[in-house]
Amino acid sequence: MLLACDPSLLLCTDATLAKSRQMLEDADADAASSSHSTTPARSRALWEAQRIVDGALHPDTGEIIPRPFRMSGYVPYNGPICVAMIASTSTPSLLFWAWANQSHNALVNYYNRNASAPMSNETLLKSYSAAVGSAMVVALGLSTAVQRTYSPARAKQLMKYIAFPSAVVASSLNCYVVRSPEIATGIPLLDPRGLPIAMETNSIHTNTSNIAARKGVEATTFTRAILSAPVYFFPPLLLGLPRLQQLVAKHPAVRVPLTTFLVLVSFGVGLPATIAIFPQVAPIQPCEVEPKFRHLIDPATQKPYEVFYYNKGL
Repeated sequence: MLLACDPSLLLCTDATLAKSRQMLEDADADAASSSHSTTPARSRALWEAQRIVDGALHPDTGEIIPRPFRMSGYVPYNGPICVAMIASTSTPSLLFWAWANQSHNALVNYYNRNASAPMSNETLLKSYSAAVGSAMVVALGLSTAVQRTYSPARAKQLMKYIAFPSAVVASSLNCYVVRSPEIATGIPLLDPRGLPIAMETNSIHTNTSNIAARKGVEATTFTRAILSAPVYFFPPLLLGLPRLQQLVAKHPAVRVPLTTFLVLVSFGVGLPATIAIFPQVAPIQPCEVEPKFRHLIDPATQKPYEVFYYNKGL
């Protein structure tokens, strides 16, 4: 996930992406015809091509994900917003940056979802409104409670701590609401070769599992909740170190750039670490899914499937 979230992937041009895609297609064709020869240099080039393609294209649709909403673009585009949220000391400022943060999060969740089932523009608009609206309610409710409970001076000090709980609740709700349509439609189960499970009927949703969809959405929601922890806790802890305290006391002007640097580093390390908690293509046992899948025969082995897989999204 460190490689997948590498911001340098944003520098890859469309021409580089097209070249990498063609390289992988040629490698597949060579493998199918048994005319390929693998060398360390070729293997390394293919892995890099795979990384470039995976970082820019959606695995289900093959469409190019806009740079701000790729995982490699999460830190460069969302990091400054997190810095602004932490620095907010007034309700209007906190609400604005909470809106910007959750709007960006909603689009990241949308572009990195399991897209095997289509989502209408109406559903997307409702999901976005519900996700961002809930974030604003949480931020407004907490900031209003602090300002009503404490004196103006004390409330200003406490406002910087409002960002974390509001971000945790809002990010979790955001992810769950935007991706909840997957639970209603279900997502395809995959065999050990990564191919959708074949069913005997022609019904559109026959090979989709609502249980797998729920597991995927819940796992992703959990990662979004704990993603905020390193961003809001590590910078204050590091700034509390004696040497950094002395540096800030001696040169007050470095506080803002130093805090910004620590927030971005914490975000840059915390993002791949939290996403890596659950694999993107996750296993699920036949006994855990709907009864219609439990006794299917794998055509390749002529035996019942021992495990299924599903794309949980990022």
